[in-house]
Amino acid sequence: MTLSAAAAVRDGRPCELQFSGTVTDRPQFFYGRHSHAEHEAFHVRSEDGVTVDVVDNVTLATPGGGRAGDRVTVRGEFVPAERGPLVHWTHHDPAGRHAAGFIEWNGRRYA
Repeated sequence: MTLSAAAAVRDGRPCELQFSGTVTDRPQFFYGRHSHAEHEAFHVRSEDGVTVDVVDNVTLATPGGGRAGDRVTVRGEFVPAERGPLVHWTHHDPAGRHAAGFIEWNGRRYA
């Protein structure tokens, strides 16, 4: 069964999620607390009206390099976080324990 972003938020449980939408802010870069890897974070307003925080490990995948207003498709693990819905694992897992995710941005797939 494929969930929409709004349905995943309503369900409130972690799941694999793929959705499309519009980037609402400029990507910010930071180093993760647990992995010490560089990450890219930005918000996407999904086609069904929810805003999702997307966090991509750019140590494993090339940064998207887009900007607010761009259309994207995101696949990764949805997590209902206290500060708002989050999708991460938007890249391959070198250890093979996680489903591969991606971000399609400006016609290019980053995985």
